[in-house]
Amino acid sequence: MGQKKAVVLSSGGIDSTTAMAVAAREGFEIYSLSFRYGQRHKVELESAQKVAAALGAKKHLVIDIDPAVFGGSALTDNIDVPKGRSDAEMEAEIPVTYVPARNTIFLSYALAWAEVLEAFDIFIGVTAVDYSGYPDCRPEFIAALEVLANLATKAGVEGKTIRIHAPLLDLTKSEIIRLGLILGVDYSLTHSCYDPGPGGEACGECDTCKLRLKGFREAGMEDPVRYKK
Repeated sequence: MGQKKAVVLSSGGIDSTTAMAVAAREGFEIYSLSFRYGQRHKVELESAQKVAAALGAKKHLVIDIDPAVFGGSALTDNIDVPKGRSDAEMEAEIPVTYVPARNTIFLSYALAWAEVLEAFDIFIGVTAVDYSGYPDCRPEFIAALEVLANLATKAGVEGKTIRIHAPLLDLTKSEIIRLGLILGVDYSLTHSCYDPGPGGEACGECDTCKLRLKGFREAGMEDPVRYKK
């Protein structure tokens, strides 16, 4: 039998990159999957490509979809990205950077590609600890999607169990960073900012930048990416 395969969702950020490193450590042949969905931070796709190459992915696929036609998110619509929010503000409500049903859509595509590849493992780098209040980063969501995956596919009906791995689910951002460093992740290749400058430099003020900087600070490390300020 050949090496077992895994589809790994990749945004080019800290979490998905670390999840990919975990999949590689567990012996999976990596098939990296990213999306061009009208996001204002398209530079993340360049990072995802670099990460896939660095971690030895067999293939990196970018799929074009367009949830921007629905609007409703600061990442895909003409809505300002929140800046300078406190931890309490970030935890108080679901932010306008939430893209409706994004992880559901992404995992559905991952599931379809996994069936074609005859892969029965999908990795996603969600965390339910240091995150911006997104409902599709919760353990209940991952568990429900795994049930759905086994009900909705030919592979599942034939008794080939499909697993959705969320290895970072219970980790803080600093714990994720420490794990990645142990696994040899080069975080200078990653990108997290929701509102980068024209040269790709991070703003340092959006929710994801603040969570990233907090994670590196608590890990006792300096973030290797460029910031505007």
